[in-house]
Amino acid sequence: MKVVNARTIRRLVRLAVGLGIAAAAGASALARQSAIEPVALTHANVVDVRTGRVLSDATVVLRDGLIASIAQGAPPAGARAIDLKGKYLLPGLIDAHTHIASLRAMRSALASSVTTVRSAGAASYLDVGLRELARKGFLIGPDVLASGYHVRTHLAEEAFLNEPSLGDLMNGVRTIDDIRRVVRVNLDRGVDWIKVNATERAGTADTDPRQQMFTEEELRAIVDEAASRNVPVQAHAHGDEGAMAAVRAGVRSIEHGTYLSDATLALMKDKGTFFVPTYSTVVDLAEPGGDYDQPALLVRGRHMLPRLRRAVQRAHRMGVKLVTGADTSYGAGSVTRISHEIGNFVEMGLSPLEAIQAATTTAAELLRLGASIGAVEAGYQADLIAVEGNPLEEVGVIEDALLVVSNGRIALDRLDFAKATSRR
Repeated sequence: MKVVNARTIRRLVRLAVGLGIAAAAGASALARQSAIEPVALTHANVVDVRTGRVLSDATVVLRDGLIASIAQGAPPAGARAIDLKGKYLLPGLIDAHTHIASLRAMRSALASSVTTVRSAGAASYLDVGLRELARKGFLIGPDVLASGYHVRTHLAEEAFLNEPSLGDLMNGVRTIDDIRRVVRVNLDRGVDWIKVNATERAGTADTDPRQQMFTEEELRAIVDEAASRNVPVQAHAHGDEGAMAAVRAGVRSIEHGTYLSDATLALMKDKGTFFVPTYSTVVDLAEPGGDYDQPALLVRGRHMLPRLRRAVQRAHRMGVKLVTGADTSYGAGSVTRISHEIGNFVEMGLSPLEAIQAATTTAAELLRLGASIGAVEAGYQADLIAVEGNPLEEVGVIEDALLVVSNGRIALDRLDFAKATSRR
């Protein structure tokens, strides 16, 4: 995540005001959004992302935001029929590490096939606001799991503008009581996850991402405080020492993990800790342009990339559960998408099915939503994408979704490029 400057803060404040206006638009707007027409997706090749089997020429019926049925045959009366003409239908993708903080970013994520995101931190609790707008039907997804502010030794400057009660921590979060207070502030804002920086950042030139930030005892206090409200913890950890402490403390996922040792990976396997490597973001770090475009970071990225690659490959061999995360704000200059992470996973040795599972079933398991998202099954949320070819044979087709459905609503329809009418 980028350092937030004063201009960005002003922009975020304006957006927060805008979100407040949108949320207050009234019951009539909500009523308009709440009606979801039944849809029948016909002539679909449905990919079972659990087994890799494909059900050909299927009709998938969507009602009230859920998948009502999957069968071969004609669509039911009263449903809007959309002919997929043999396109391949998959569950919408999950981005388990993002910094979405605007309506534009939500649209960009959705257009890239992402129908669920887990925030890894957002200023001014914008992720909470976006979650509520999507949840209440004021905008078409993706669904958001919010994290609010990072728990770190020095909080983001704007955190004190949102929570002046934390003003005495402006010089640092120093004690376990301080740490618990910061966690409670996030919990009181209704976050779904707590995000902790177990090590320093990679995306700032004046920090070393291997440097441990919190001790195991301090991390355990964070996990314990979050667990008091049944909220899990995700730990930013490039360095091995911080990652090992976080895994021992009981975090649910390790984010990044560039320098993970075999000992830490073995403990992650034993404890069921998920690994969200955000590999494509380090590719971005190592190349000009994109979210990170500083010479010092380019040099760092080139050092980190082969090490993270080896960590992912070792994790895969050891059976650690891998999950996709783009670690982007989906801004105008962003070049990282979950489809790229899937492709990179395949390039690092995962099968296409395993890589797709990292963005669907395994990601849903990480989010504790495995019974409702991440698969094309009756009773599951109607979060779906359609692509041109079979992604189990050519995984790159996922980069170009022709149809995106979020909670039963058509978010993107590019199935037909033919010109509708002729000029006279």
